[in-house]
Formats: sequence, structure tokens, C-alpha cells
Amino acid sequence: MAGSPRGERATPLNDRTLPMRTSLSFLLSSVTAFGALPAVGPNYVQPDAPVAESFRDAESLGAWKTATPSDALKRGDWWNVFSDPALDELERAALAGNQDIRAAAARVEQARAVAGLARSTYWPQIAVGGAVVREQTSTTTENRFPQDLTTTYSAPLSASWELDLFGRVRRLNESARAAAEGSAAEFEAVRLTLTAEVASTYFTLRALEREHALLDETLAVRRRALDLVRARVSGGAAADLDAARAETELAVAEADVAALENRRASAQNALAVLVGRPAPGFELPARAVALVQPPSIPAGMPSALLERRPDIAAAERALAAANARIGVAKAAFFPAISLTGSAGYATGDIDRLFETDSRTWSIGPRLYLPIFQGGRNRANLARSRAAYEEAVAGFRQQVLVAFREVQDALTTTRLLAEESAAQDRALASARRAVGLAQTRYDAGFVSYLEVIEAQRTALATERAATQLTARRLNASVALIKALGGGWHRPADGLLVAQR
Repeated sequence: MAGSPRGERATPLNDRTLPMRTSLSFLLSSVTAFGALPAVGPNYVQPDAPVAESFRDAESLGAWKTATPSDALKRGDWWNVFSDPALDELERAALAGNQDIRAAAARVEQARAVAGLARSTYWPQIAVGGAVVREQTSTTTENRFPQDLTTTYSAPLSASWELDLFGRVRRLNESARAAAEGSAAEFEAVRLTLTAEVASTYFTLRALEREHALLDETLAVRRRALDLVRARVSGGAAADLDAARAETELAVAEADVAALENRRASAQNALAVLVGRPAPGFELPARAVALVQPPSIPAGMPSALLERRPDIAAAERALAAANARIGVAKAAFFPAISLTGSAGYATGDIDRLFETDSRTWSIGPRLYLPIFQGGRNRANLARSRAAYEEAVAGFRQQVLVAFREVQDALTTTRLLAEESAAQDRALASARRAVGLAQTRYDAGFVSYLEVIEAQRTALATERAATQLTARRLNASVALIKALGGGWHRPADGLLVAQR
């Protein structure tokens, strides 16, 4: 193991290193051959998932096929379909400042780093060190060692390399890669959820502002009406009861305004958190214009869009990682062989540390063969197989959830459209009734109670129409999210995903 004893003739360099070079060449060629051996454990095959023949309420979606995660397809800034610059700005701010998405990005980096750690096990582990050891052996024990005080200086270079005969390292890398891909899919899921939540909160906020504007108009009308009724009471043309009713309706409207302002403040504070800003310093300028109309679902939209859902991709990658861990657990039953070696210098004289005669080296394989583990390896294999079955169930459940969410969004979109059409007819009738009631009251045919009831009905119908538009917008957001993030029709007429 050591070089030539001090005082002995030095052996030529080529003769001394020939055995080491021969051993290295043999082992390197062996490693190449070992890499071609199959890895133990099952190779990954994506399991079947429950499928539906078609979706109700959307003939354009067509039939579904076996889920093949395609979350890498582009989605784009799907919120641009609403053509709202304020929403666009909020989405950009959320993607830049939201803390949940930053945490998800950090988790992706962690998973990639873990995959890098697993990949490093393919290569030899080499380290260099240095040591100075000063020792004195006992003078009262029987031994063959000198009893003098000795000092040893050493500068070793050590290396170890696991020969992946049964695929343990390959399965570890396979699992780590799948976990990193799953983490990237989970990041996309966080991104999609965040942007959808920003859009939903924004539309709710705008609906509250529109309701506030309607109440402001109502307040102005009711204040004028109260002045008119009081004048009529003073002139003997109306009873005090009419004035009391007008005052009551004015107070009710003022209370509704305060309630709406509270709800708007809560929605604005929620937006502040989503975009990563302190709520006290965040202010979204109020806008009382009518809400935009929901986008229509394009014809010919394929059900394959569901395959872009990042949650399905994450569940499928978790399944692949669990499958690879079965191979890792199975490899524990087989021998583990490592190639270890060291080379360097050792001497008792620091001045001769790097001389040729001070060189040392060793190389050789190390074998580990489990014989009795008390059932630990079997238990670990059983756990890995059960974890795989759990991942299979999780993947299939995620596909079922995807079907449910798309079907819910489609049904809601259709029924809300029908409800909106009926609501528009009701609103037109309510507005006409207000005019007729006011005319009849001015002519003295009815009491002011009829005017109040007509106005109350018209206001409630107007507010319901605004709330319904917000619900339709939120249903569109839910459908886009359920489909994995938007749709786009390019010039060739084929519907593809966009990111």
C-alpha cells in the first residue's frame, strides 16, 4: 500500500503505476457494461383514468380521451379575453408580487436542486484532504509499535463510486426528475389559481361599484321625491303617511350604500393581498360603468384542453415518482458494490511530503450484501407499493375532479345565460312600471306607496342584473381555469391552447 521504504531504490514511475492504471481501465469498462443492465422494479406505465363520452351543455367539447398531461402547452395571458386594461394591470402585479407564487417558485428550485443531488450519484465522489497526526503509544502495553513520539503528515485524495448494477441510482434519478416536473406543474397550478382569483375578485369589486352607482342614483331620486312629497303634504295634496314612507325608503337606500362600501373595501383588501401589497396603502380607483359582457365559448373547443391542467400533470408526475421509488426499495434486496480508492502522500518528515517515495495509493471494490434486516426491506417495499397505489388513486381522483369542474362551469354558464335573458326582460318591465306608477301618482290616482313599490322593484331588479353579470363573468373565469387556462384560435382554424 505504501511506497518504497526509505533508503530502498525507487521504482520507476511507469512500473509503479501500472497495476493502478490496469485496475482503473478494467473497472471503467465494467461500469459501461453495468449501465446497460436493466434496473429492478417496474417501468412506469401511466394507468387508465375514468373518462366521459362527452360533456353536457357543450356540444363543441366533443368526446374525451385518456388523459395525457400536456401542461407544457402555452396558455398566455388568458385574462386578455375580457379586454379590461385595469384587470391586465392587476394580473401583472399579482404575478410579480404575490407571495404564494414566489413560494411556489422557490419550491420548484428546491425540487430541481434535489434532482441535481440525485444526478450527482451517477458520478464518482472525489475529495482531497490533509492531516497532521502526532501520537504517542503506551509504554505499559505489549505491542509491536515503537513507543516513541511520532508525527505523520498526509495529503490524501479519496474517491468512491457506486456501481449501479441493479438500477438503484437510476430509479433514484427517475424519481427525483418526476418530482421536479411535478413541482413545476404545481407552480403552474398556483399561477392559474392566482390569476383566476384575481379576475374573480376584480369582477366582484366592479359589480359592487356598479351597484353603488345605482344606489347613488336611487338616493338622488328619493331625495327629490321626498322633497316633492313634503311639498304636497304642505299643500294638503298628500298625507303624512306618504312622507313617512318616502323618508323610510331614503334611509333604507342610505343603509344599503354603507353595506356596499363595506363589501367593496373587503374586496379591495383581498385584491391587495393577491397582488402582494399592504391593504392600507392599496387603492383601486372606483369605476361605476357597466360590466363587460362575458366571452362566448368558441365552437369546436376540444376536450383535449383539459390535458393542460397543471393539477392533473402534477398528480401524474407524483405517480411516476412513486413508481420509481418501488425500484429503489426493490434494489435494497440486492448487493451494493462500490469502487473506493485513495492516493496521496504520507511521511513523517514534512520536507519529504511530496517526494516520490512518499506516495501511497489503494483501490478496490466494496461489497454490501443484506442477509438479515429484520423485515425492514420487505416493509419498505410494501410501503412503496402502497404509496404507488395511493398516487394512482390521487391521479384518477384529479381527473374526476377535472370532469366535474368543467361540467359545473359549462352548466353554470348556460343556465346563467338563460337567467340573464329573463332578467333583462324583467328589468325592462320594472323600469316601465316606475314610469307608469309615477304618472298615476302625479295624477292623484294612487298613493305614493305604489311609486315606492315600483321603484323598489326596479332597483332590486337592476342590482340583480348587475350581480348576475358578475356571476357570469366569474363562471367564465371558472371555465377557463377548469380547462387549464384559456383558449385561442389561430389563423389556420385549429383550436389550440395558449399561455
